[in-house]
Amino acid sequence: MIAILFILFIFMLFGWRWIAKRMVKKMGKIVLTDSYQENIMELMPGLRHMGIQNVLENSLRSETGDLLHRPMGSSKKWPHFDPITFIPAQTTPFPIDGEEDVDTKVTIGPKAKKPMEIKVPFMISGMAYGIALSEEVRLALAKAATNVGTAINSGEGGVLPEELDTADKFILQFSKTKWAKEEDVIKRADMIEIKLGQGALSGMGGKISPKNLTGRARDVMGLKENEDAVIFENFYENQTLEDLKGLVEKLRNLSGGVPIGVKMGAGGKIEEDIDHVLSMGVDYIAIDGGQGATMGAPPILSDDFGIPTLHAVVRAVNHLEKRKMRDQVSLIISGGMFTPGHFLKVLALGADAVYLGSVMLFNVSHGQALNALPFEPPTQVVWNHGKYRNQFKLEEGAKSAEKFLTSCTEEIETALRAMGKRSLKELSKKDLVSYDQLTAQMVGIPFSFEPFEKTDKSLVKTDKSLVKTDSKRNVVFGKIKLK
Repeated sequence: MIAILFILFIFMLFGWRWIAKRMVKKMGKIVLTDSYQENIMELMPGLRHMGIQNVLENSLRSETGDLLHRPMGSSKKWPHFDPITFIPAQTTPFPIDGEEDVDTKVTIGPKAKKPMEIKVPFMISGMAYGIALSEEVRLALAKAATNVGTAINSGEGGVLPEELDTADKFILQFSKTKWAKEEDVIKRADMIEIKLGQGALSGMGGKISPKNLTGRARDVMGLKENEDAVIFENFYENQTLEDLKGLVEKLRNLSGGVPIGVKMGAGGKIEEDIDHVLSMGVDYIAIDGGQGATMGAPPILSDDFGIPTLHAVVRAVNHLEKRKMRDQVSLIISGGMFTPGHFLKVLALGADAVYLGSVMLFNVSHGQALNALPFEPPTQVVWNHGKYRNQFKLEEGAKSAEKFLTSCTEEIETALRAMGKRSLKELSKKDLVSYDQLTAQMVGIPFSFEPFEKTDKSLVKTDKSLVKTDSKRNVVFGKIKLK
């Protein structure tokens, strides 16, 4: 046996070139001589014509005959924030010293009896316990949010008692479900969000079977042994806006006056939707653009409904200003934002804060995603029914998520200093340009190829409080002495 293995080893050591050459020659002959209809390479134009994702999803439709539920939202290209850039401060005004503090605090629901204050302008979006995320992942995200001074949204799953204890700022998503309606939970919330819809699913609900919703989550949600978890399309039979207005008032009274808002997907009639929501008396509006994701949604709802996040934030801000409600009702934006640059551009366009969803899943799992690769997707580490959920380490996940949020905060602070600003409140659409002419026209900002003609003369001045002289009449500016 040893002799045979030795011979095979020698053959592989010196004969691999011969084997490779024979294989290439054989395959080359097949590829170069078979007719197009029989040629394996016919797959190339076929995939280019239909797209790999469309081939995959159509194959799954053919296999199951069931409604598809694609995770992570739409994958098509939407108009986005990348063609927009910030205007640096280099001559007048000047950049802010890197050692100076920058104010990134945000208040949500300023007119509420108990406004919610967070230290950074982003929050962790609603990603449901049980329906989507595991207990450990939810607690890791809650811990990270607390450590950086921001809030976490419950999503439409069950509410873990441990999460209520961990989260310093907790947003209860009041969804179209039977669970998460307990009065003590409502009273412990720092903000309540009535979910009317979202970017990836519009206003539709769904059913989760017992085999896809297992473990402690069923007890937390109050589900019986073989009961489906049902997410309804509406809160009431024959629902009206008056019903929802009454719900807002009821939650406001029960909660003791925390901000009450709604979440909805961005649609083509966004102004009409905003008017309807304003008539309900909300303290904030959370709008999820067409790039918003979820644990699973029919592709037709993710790809063929809604409008881009970029369009949504511009139209929403313009309409709130038109209704003279901009300083009374807070605006939170979500959907397809993955970098600090994306976050800050949305804030410059007029949003008060942003929700972070998908990007947090990749960062809370960070190195732990390697447990699933290369044969399973990284999300199998974070889903409640994921194959590798039991290998997720809570403390490691919390630390990874916290580091990501801390890093994003520092980048945003650096960007504000580079624009000569000491506070987020100083940021506006006037700090933006675009190298894409259509984007510039849509957003209402300068096109970067054209001269910036409208100089704000109020900015062309010297801040004399920063300039002083020493005893030798040398000009001192910051740390630099000029003779």
